[in-house]
Amino acid sequence: MENFKPIPIGVEDFKEIIDKGSYYVDKTAMIQELLDSNAKVNLFTRPRRFGKTLNLSMLQRFFEKTNEDNTYLFNGLNISQTSEKYMQHQGQYPVISLSLKSMKQPNYDLSFYTFRYMISGEFERHNEILHSNTMASKKKKMFEEICNNTADDSVFINAVRFLSDCLYAVYQKKIIILIDEYDVPLEASHFRGFYDEMVDLIRSIFESALKTNPYLEFGVLTGCLRVSKESIFTGLNNLNVYTVLNNDFSHYFGFMQQEVKKIADDFGMQDKLSKMKQWYDGYLFGQMEIYNPWSILKYVQSARSNETCPSQPYWSNTSSNDIIHKLVVNGNEETHNQIEALVSGESLTKPIYEDIIYRNININTDYIWSFLLFTEYLKPISMHLEGDLIYAEIVIPNREVGTVYRRMIMQWFDEKVQSTSRDNLFTAMISGDADKFETLLGDWLDETISYYDSKENYYHGFLSGLLVGFKGYDVMSNRESGDGRPDLLVLERKRHKLAVILEIKVAERFRDLDAKCDEALQQIEENRYEAELKYDCFQKILKYGVAFCDKAC
Repeated sequence: MENFKPIPIGVEDFKEIIDKGSYYVDKTAMIQELLDSNAKVNLFTRPRRFGKTLNLSMLQRFFEKTNEDNTYLFNGLNISQTSEKYMQHQGQYPVISLSLKSMKQPNYDLSFYTFRYMISGEFERHNEILHSNTMASKKKKMFEEICNNTADDSVFINAVRFLSDCLYAVYQKKIIILIDEYDVPLEASHFRGFYDEMVDLIRSIFESALKTNPYLEFGVLTGCLRVSKESIFTGLNNLNVYTVLNNDFSHYFGFMQQEVKKIADDFGMQDKLSKMKQWYDGYLFGQMEIYNPWSILKYVQSARSNETCPSQPYWSNTSSNDIIHKLVVNGNEETHNQIEALVSGESLTKPIYEDIIYRNININTDYIWSFLLFTEYLKPISMHLEGDLIYAEIVIPNREVGTVYRRMIMQWFDEKVQSTSRDNLFTAMISGDADKFETLLGDWLDETISYYDSKENYYHGFLSGLLVGFKGYDVMSNRESGDGRPDLLVLERKRHKLAVILEIKVAERFRDLDAKCDEALQQIEENRYEAELKYDCFQKILKYGVAFCDKAC
């Protein structure tokens, strides 16, 4: 095990990975495809944690002209096996590299302050050109003001274009511009209430840097969504967009089947392949089946030190998953029914809108399903054209993402239980009013989003969640009693006057509900569930058979 290469969890600098001898899944052939495409501006939209930042770092290390020769970084990698016409581009260009990720701030002023700081840092990275005689003194003065973060705000808005001018003047080579997570400040500003201001800022930056820049060799942008209808890319007729629906460049983000197999071979985990597929496969980029790279590497890292390590939702634990929470909390009845269908393994057919507008991402409209598709909370299994719209049959991609939906449903249910009175339901149960108890349980079922890992486990959690928290009573789940385990016991804590036994059954058809109730009551008697309760001196024991079928009980 000590001979295995270290796994670079969270390392997004290509040079650091290679220099430290860390494990790297070779994506350098992207350089060849990018050069062959000859596109002026390229936008790649992929979900978070699918390698966007690492790929931009790889591009920077390949193309950027630096004092240190970086050719060695690519020795033995795919790009080095191509013809000389590709390798001759290595280390030949000035590169401007920016990440807008840090502009996720609570207000516009802080976002712009972060932008200024980021730009001044990029100017500082290129400050060697101040020693060149080819830069006019006026330009040098402005360059230094930006470096020192003392220039006017208006100067910063056009700073990327200005840096391009300066770099071209010194090196006489056109500039490559790399912008990572371009849509992060747009998403943040939408939820914080300063969206229009942020749109104006990003549009101004892009127009000067990518549209009217004669010194641009090419640009690459990454993000989760394409939001061109916001006019962020106004007039950029040289823009090539590659979403998860496109085949081009599809295998450079995330891991392909053969790459995961090689990882398993390299780390001696061939026996874990089926588990990795069940949990972390299932994404579709174009026609390419893709695994989640973050989760695969996290799982391999964990399983190296613990062979019995269970699969975990590593990817879904890296963010707040706010959009799923809003979907569950704010969804109407129709939306809740659609969530139930998805979580139960069914599919939905929905129109797909590639140019999503943040202000249109309403939980109860069809736009939400496109948003979830492009952020990989859903995947398309088939698509067809109807008129001018693309329709996709969509499903939850794998078990890992399924846990996000289930977790949010359980959280929402717990919050609902805590905020809504259940006194009538509990009183009906302890007083032996089976008809009223049944009616009130049915009302709760109607208002709840159901999901099924196991139907009996689901209903067990549903019922126990409704019965916990009442003063003076304990709820015991699957406690040993008599010759078996009743599903639920509700016990009066101090006086031992009352105990309630509840046995749960699931019917496949509505007409079988009564028979299932009889079966539950018979099980209570045959297994003598009341024996220990009598031994504990409970004075009154109520026995309930509870049968569920979908949203009926």
